[in-house]
Amino acid sequence: MADLVTEPGTGSAVEPAQAGFLDTGDRSFLGHPKGLAFLAFTEAWERFSFYGMSGLVLLYMIQHLLTPAVMGGVFGLAGFRSALEGLTGPLSDQAFASQIYGLYSGFVYFTPVFGGLLADKLLGQRRTVMLGAIIMSAGHILMAFEGAFLIAMLLLVIGTGCLKGNISSQVGHLYAPEDEGRRTRAFAIFSAAINIGAMTGPLTCGILAQAYGWHVGFGAAGLLMLVALATYLAGAKYLPPDSKRRAGAAAKPPLTGHDWRVIAALLVLAIIGVLPATAYYQETNAGLLFIEYSVDRGLLGWTIPTPSFNSLDGFFCVLLVPPLIAYWAWQAKRGREPGDLGKVSIGYLITAVANLLMIWPALRAQAGESVSALWPVAMFGLNALGFLFYWPTLLALFSRAAPRQVNGTMMGLLFFSVFAGNLLVGILGGLWETMSHAEFFALHAGLAFVPFLAMLAIARPFGRLLRPVG
Repeated sequence: MADLVTEPGTGSAVEPAQAGFLDTGDRSFLGHPKGLAFLAFTEAWERFSFYGMSGLVLLYMIQHLLTPAVMGGVFGLAGFRSALEGLTGPLSDQAFASQIYGLYSGFVYFTPVFGGLLADKLLGQRRTVMLGAIIMSAGHILMAFEGAFLIAMLLLVIGTGCLKGNISSQVGHLYAPEDEGRRTRAFAIFSAAINIGAMTGPLTCGILAQAYGWHVGFGAAGLLMLVALATYLAGAKYLPPDSKRRAGAAAKPPLTGHDWRVIAALLVLAIIGVLPATAYYQETNAGLLFIEYSVDRGLLGWTIPTPSFNSLDGFFCVLLVPPLIAYWAWQAKRGREPGDLGKVSIGYLITAVANLLMIWPALRAQAGESVSALWPVAMFGLNALGFLFYWPTLLALFSRAAPRQVNGTMMGLLFFSVFAGNLLVGILGGLWETMSHAEFFALHAGLAFVPFLAMLAIARPFGRLLRPVG
């Protein structure tokens, strides 16, 4: 018989599968359940698709879609541009394309809230993930038709919202509530799979688009989205059961006072996470401007393209996962592995150090010196390390601690913090031209350091509240 766990929000003993968890003791995939492999590869192919398409779409708009011969045939584009310029003022084609891309990249982190609600209240995680994959596939297919561009982008945003948070919830539900260490390490593996897709998608789709045309590149992204759906379906029997109410099953118990305190604590953690997300993602905005104009990019007689530095984030996120997991396992054997809140705190501190590190090269650049490319490489590496400490841990914490009645919704709210952080990236990026670059990096170091201090202040009471029950 399976071990019994305490059902979140009830205190009653039930089997793990009934509580929405699937802990069978399976350790066949890197010491983890087979279900983790299917979820990780599903997300890898989905991220290949997402980042592959995202790497093309800005240049596609500027170089093709917004040309006079094409733009008139794009359904709804003229009206959308008129509405947007009513808020911003007149926009050049490049500025208009950047606005579309910014809205798209932001809203993919906004819609998981609604995908979580859909899963929690109506469809369940499995059906919502499959619906999201189908909608995203339709969006990729429509990218092959210029006139349907805005519809395709809308479908991709909606599909991502259905899929993203609910996949993450299922990773956490592969483990019993008290299995905190393995759950966090599982999310680190899951993040590595994401970054494999993030590295290979833009490279592959970019090469195909350059060699055979835009639509072949978009087609490759669509094909991999279908592979993601097939992978998910193939692993269905290894995935945790839906926490959604089934016909004939007892209704989910109402949220208790403890549940509401847990929800409030998780909301506080999500809000605190907005500022470190801003500090982290700024490396791909103003950070690239610093690389473009202040860094010596020469390598053996060749100049490294500035956009290529973005691949360093995915590279380090993959490279650092095995030693980090080994380090946490080593700590666990000695009873010294930090808890969830401790890992998040460490991650925020490392993110602050990554930005603090750039103050010195910024001062040298201000003095007219050329800056070594090792500085931004170090920044990307430290940012990736900080990210691996806090983001997989937050995913694990939310998936385990959030009451099962609203588990998918709370996971969506965590992604909402990334949405808000990305909005701040754009707002604060406007300061790049109005303040010294050393001050700019110091500001972003503070954006991560203040949350680090906040985490230290709340670690003890929040740790007691969010402690695994088992």
